[in-house]
Amino acid sequence: MKTKQPKPPTAKHVTVKGKRMVMLDEAAYETLLRKADVWEPDLPTPDADGNYPALEALAILQARDILRARRKLGLSQADLARRAGVRAETLNRIEHGKNKPSVPTIAKIDRALKEAAAEDIK
Repeated sequence: MKTKQPKPPTAKHVTVKGKRMVMLDEAAYETLLRKADVWEPDLPTPDADGNYPALEALAILQARDILRARRKLGLSQADLARRAGVRAETLNRIEHGKNKPSVPTIAKIDRALKEAAAEDIK
């Protein structure tokens, strides 16, 4: 059985103000951001008054904080998950804002980040 290979993103080369640039469609750009590990989850859509849904926004903000701390320490998701004693899939869902973790889970992740930061200082 032959597996279907994903199509490479189509890119258009353009020159803007004398600089060569590459234009990608947004989906291809998002895919590249995820692969480069620089992607962050977007805040939920605000309501008509410009207010964000509180619980969803807090989950995203928490996810961004964990992502930024992990990246600053140079840890992979698997490394942080192992250090925190949580499944890598759980950490992935937390970092994508798809999972609202329990207080003990957040405490484990926080402890692991602080220990990794302390090791980094030594």
